[in-house]
Amino acid sequence: MDRLTAIKSFIEVASRQSFTQAAEHLSLTRLQVSRHVQEVEAWLQQRLLHRTTRKVSVTPQGQEALIFCQRILHEVSALELNVSLQNDYLTGTIRIATPIGFANNLLLTAIEKFTQIHPKLCIDILAADDINQLVEDRVDIALRFTDTPDAALIARPLMQMDSVLCAAPAYLEAQGLPTHPRDLTAHNCFVHLNQNQWSFVDKEQEFKVTVSGNIKANSLGLLIKSAVHGNGIVKVPCDLANPLIAEGKLVGILAHYSKWRYRMWAVYLSRSYQSVNVRSFIDFLVEEFSEDILRAKGAK
Repeated sequence: MDRLTAIKSFIEVASRQSFTQAAEHLSLTRLQVSRHVQEVEAWLQQRLLHRTTRKVSVTPQGQEALIFCQRILHEVSALELNVSLQNDYLTGTIRIATPIGFANNLLLTAIEKFTQIHPKLCIDILAADDINQLVEDRVDIALRFTDTPDAALIARPLMQMDSVLCAAPAYLEAQGLPTHPRDLTAHNCFVHLNQNQWSFVDKEQEFKVTVSGNIKANSLGLLIKSAVHGNGIVKVPCDLANPLIAEGKLVGILAHYSKWRYRMWAVYLSRSYQSVNVRSFIDFLVEEFSEDILRAKGAK
């Protein structure tokens, strides 16, 4: 049996504490994964996992073996990367989860450049404004805007980006231009389903304003479209806002009180168990976005 394949199965089972989830991730049967783990146990002559009908847990010997096996795959991955760079091409598939708006703009451009360099590589894009589960959705890389990435995941910063409050000229003409964040309590503000506060800064003091509106959604694209139609105020990342502001469809407001600079992170499950494709793509994004601190334009 291929020991590297067996090692991969063991790492997946140990990390996920599930033969079924490991098998699904590896596109193998549960029986195949079980045999792989048995092979590693026979090779190391140690019991690595406790198995019951309800639970899989790692033995103390299994914890040591997990570190050892991860180190092996890390070295193999480094060797594969070196060979791939010498051959100057990548193959296989990368599965990426990303916010819809970011996928439609900056990310798509970057992916097109990357696949031109590596035409034999396939990239699966899971575009959604909800947070994808890396294990359940078999995601290799998740791209997330956040100030606090999940401590349980490996996170690498990619870029920084401003956000801006926007409304259509027709809305501001009808409802008036807010001159202070407190004025927003009298306006129709579009927010995500789980949000009702926006943060601001005045004279270096941070404060929050509770806002409300007649539309909430888990899709930023829907909120932006309704704002463009003249129905309310929305907070928009500037990669999406700037083109609409330039076209006159939206106007940025309350820029002097804004404190919204978000960082985009690439997050993934394990630094030690990372494919050549994943590592190469993240390196490419870091280089592509390293100086891309996007500013809001045309805000009042």
